[in-house]
Amino acid sequence: MEHANDTNKNKFGSWLKTSITARLAMVGFLTLILLIPLFFIQNLIDERTRRQDDVVQEINDKWGNEVLLYGPILKIPYKTFTEKTVTNQETKKTFTETIESINYAYFFPSTLNISAAVNPETKARGIFKTAVYDSEMTLDGSFSVPDFNLGEINTDHILWDKAKVVVKTSNLKGVTTAKLDFNGHAFEFSSTYNGKAITRYDEVIMHTLESKVINNLTEESFTNNMAFQLDFNVKGSEQIRFIPIGKETKASMSSNWKDANFFGEFLPYNDNKFTANGFNAKWHILDLNRPFSQQYFEYLPGLEEFAFGINFMIPVDEYTKSERSAKYGFLVIGLTFLLFFLIQTLSKIHIHAFQYLMIGLSLTMFYTLLVSISEHSNFLKAYLIAGTSVVSLITLYSKSILKTWKFPTFIFLSLIALYTFIYVIIQLESYALIVGSIGLFLILASVMFISRKIDWKND
Repeated sequence: MEHANDTNKNKFGSWLKTSITARLAMVGFLTLILLIPLFFIQNLIDERTRRQDDVVQEINDKWGNEVLLYGPILKIPYKTFTEKTVTNQETKKTFTETIESINYAYFFPSTLNISAAVNPETKARGIFKTAVYDSEMTLDGSFSVPDFNLGEINTDHILWDKAKVVVKTSNLKGVTTAKLDFNGHAFEFSSTYNGKAITRYDEVIMHTLESKVINNLTEESFTNNMAFQLDFNVKGSEQIRFIPIGKETKASMSSNWKDANFFGEFLPYNDNKFTANGFNAKWHILDLNRPFSQQYFEYLPGLEEFAFGINFMIPVDEYTKSERSAKYGFLVIGLTFLLFFLIQTLSKIHIHAFQYLMIGLSLTMFYTLLVSISEHSNFLKAYLIAGTSVVSLITLYSKSILKTWKFPTFIFLSLIALYTFIYVIIQLESYALIVGSIGLFLILASVMFISRKIDWKND
């Protein structure tokens, strides 16, 4: 009985060694098993990305977050009256009571000129970096006479002597200077909070700065328009944006930062915005170019979706490229195993399942090397070092298995071509799909051409 069991085991072992189907099934099983370390590598990349975001956010919170500036805005209170019917509980008689309340009208400037000089610098914590800046801004222009007719407001109910100038900003912590010259008089700003001063526009929290009351302001004060100048210096990070609330808005922003990215609803009009020392961008926006009014009654709308500005974030795409590269891990392992399978089948050289496993683990090590090295260098250098290390390791290991240099050399050249192909796909954006499709077609055609010599009938 024992002899029969030994005979069956020998037959099964011989079948595993000689059967093409058995070897192919084994290769497929090992490829699926190696998805487990690939999954953990994906988690590692995600964890490092989150860590980078946390460190950048921590630096930005301490220095000052992004700046969105909304202002200056002329805020004028006015009286409104409502009638309420009241019943006397003792006499049961009813009478009408007039209730007075205060509402506010908000007027945008007729001309707004923005001049900003931004001095960015790099802050680092460990291996992670972010861009912060110290900006000096001057906003000047004029207000034309406020038109209360659109709100059907009686001019006798306007409280001209209670008017203020309002500025909203997303970064209150970083403000170092906020001084206003309005019609030749200087005004200081103070931050306000009464439960309504902080408002959220989408995901941006806006804080309110208000000037003191503008004394002696009357409708006649606007005969020749009311000139203003706002000096606003603020420390921030990542990006700076403005909302073009002027009937005519002109903006100029300069900096020595060479990696600036202009974004938002409006882009600079000057073609020579980039210089050898940085950039000098200019905008010119009319009220016809944006879909909102010059005055609002009772409420001030959130208009951050119409903002324009500049992004100073440091372009860090190593983790993104590493993640894209890891997504091709299954393809690399599968094609490499297929290559060894074809060599084994055509040359009749036995390759053990353990040796396949070692080769597969070597291929997964490429991604951990890539992530760790790219944190201290650029992606290309990391890719070259990781790729060279893994390809050399597998080539030398295959030499010990296959004995001669003929097949290891072929494996070396194949892996070099495969990793080069994947790197090209990672770098491409618009043409990644078509290049990848053509490359996979050529690989499939090559496999079909080589495998035509395999005798499947003797399996």
